[in-house]
Amino acid sequence: MSSTTTTSPTTESTNKPTPDRGSRLINYTANYIDERTSISGLVKEVGRKIFPDHWSFMLGEVALYSFVVVLLSGTFLTFFYQASMAEVVYNGTYVPLKGVDMSVALQSTLNISFEIRGGLFVRQIHHWAALLFVASVMLHMARVFFTGAFRKPRELNWVFGFVLWVLAMAEGFTGYSLPDDLLSGNGLRIIVGMIEGVPVIGVWIAYLLFGGEFPGTDIVGRLYTLHILLLPAILVAVLGVHLVLVVINKHTQYAGPGKTNDNVVGVPILPAFAAKAGGFFFIVAGILAAIASFFTINPIWNYGPYDPSPVSAGTQPDWYIGFADGALRLVPPHWEVNWFGYTVSFNILVPIAILMGLIVTIFVYPFIEAWVTGDKREHHIADRPRNAPTRTAIGVAGITLYGALFTAASSDLIATHFMVSINHVIHVLQATTVLGPFVAFWITKRVCLALQKKDREIVLHGYESGRIVRLPHGEYIEVHEQLDEYERWRLLEFNDYKPLMIRPDSRGRITSLQKARARASRFFFEDRIEPVSKNELEAAHAAHHGPDLEGTHQAPQVGAGTR
Repeated sequence: MSSTTTTSPTTESTNKPTPDRGSRLINYTANYIDERTSISGLVKEVGRKIFPDHWSFMLGEVALYSFVVVLLSGTFLTFFYQASMAEVVYNGTYVPLKGVDMSVALQSTLNISFEIRGGLFVRQIHHWAALLFVASVMLHMARVFFTGAFRKPRELNWVFGFVLWVLAMAEGFTGYSLPDDLLSGNGLRIIVGMIEGVPVIGVWIAYLLFGGEFPGTDIVGRLYTLHILLLPAILVAVLGVHLVLVVINKHTQYAGPGKTNDNVVGVPILPAFAAKAGGFFFIVAGILAAIASFFTINPIWNYGPYDPSPVSAGTQPDWYIGFADGALRLVPPHWEVNWFGYTVSFNILVPIAILMGLIVTIFVYPFIEAWVTGDKREHHIADRPRNAPTRTAIGVAGITLYGALFTAASSDLIATHFMVSINHVIHVLQATTVLGPFVAFWITKRVCLALQKKDREIVLHGYESGRIVRLPHGEYIEVHEQLDEYERWRLLEFNDYKPLMIRPDSRGRITSLQKARARASRFFFEDRIEPVSKNELEAAHAAHHGPDLEGTHQAPQVGAGTR
């Protein structure tokens, strides 16, 4: 006879471990906060966010992590830096500058470099992290541009990302100017010269900014306030909005099987991606620390305090502001005119107009493309750059223009290092700046169309296998290996845009704006490669898998003409 042992609920409850006081306190605190903030819902929503697994999405992470390093290192530096232009006589540990008159700002920066334990390391990691922040923001914007990730519903993401780029450059320039050394002083001199070149209001703006005639009495203190207070506050706010929009709109992703607008493939933030992100942050910080340890940047002790008389080759701002300096250097001489007693300096106004036009174009480009294409659909699949040849060509042309202006900022260094005439360098760079974007646009578009033709041939006929067979009637052909489902999907998944049709308005008129829109649409889409149609794909499949040839016959050539 078998016996059955039963356990009462009371006995089971007594076997459970009793939470200790620390656990009860944590649970009580968590419940207290959640009941008043509903933060658990936010954590749950963020934790469900899927992060795509493609490497190009890491560029935004690099920007975020380098910005964190900038904040941490900058906090350390604020305890020792003194933002004052009061004159003192340097008597620190750096012997070559002993007895030299300089500002308190430069003296404190030298003290950080040579007298504060770890000060030079923190200064350099701060500077390198700032450069990486700007560079990664620009590369991230390039990835968004070339893949079309700025389209609906992510136009505002592009706008806030653009604002982040501008703020990053402003932050970098104000920080670069704080040591009050020779290079930073000349960088400020360039900026104030551009401001004063603006008719009527330029001189007044410079006077208000510098508190008098350049270099003013407290420009370092004003830049310091901008650098550590106003600009970081705005930047953090804009970055927060940008990240919130990323959570709301989700990431784009590249086409593939199972990847649709509603089916995102990737890694959830909690817990998998959060763990990876933590490790990636320390990798970025470690690389920055290694660079700061082994590579010197901005050795202010080699240049000394600001003095306009010993300006030498190589005095220009950091690379991300170099395009403004380069634009000034490329202007031909004698572009000043005297109107009604006022000197109008077109050698300054024209570069300013070009730079402002370039920046405004970058800002509004998503809205321009949406207007030209007439596309009002939501886009969650990233384009392959070759499948948007005009957009890709425009981006490469813009990068070419930026690169030419950036290179022009180092025209004096090119001349001195390669021992060539500075005039010859300027003339070559002038031609590159004017003609380079057009050449880059044409070459890039031709390459994109050629790659599309190649993709079309691969979809229809497969890859060359190198295996030659002889058909029953004596013909020799090469057997092609067909694509798998993923590869075929990747090559076929893109939209075929066509030029917009001009339609009369309610009064039967065709306005000038409509004509301009039609011309822009033809410019974008008239020269294109049509995707492989279903009939072409079926014909090619039948030719490759016919019962008589058993997959050995080569498919007939199907035209892929450019339209």
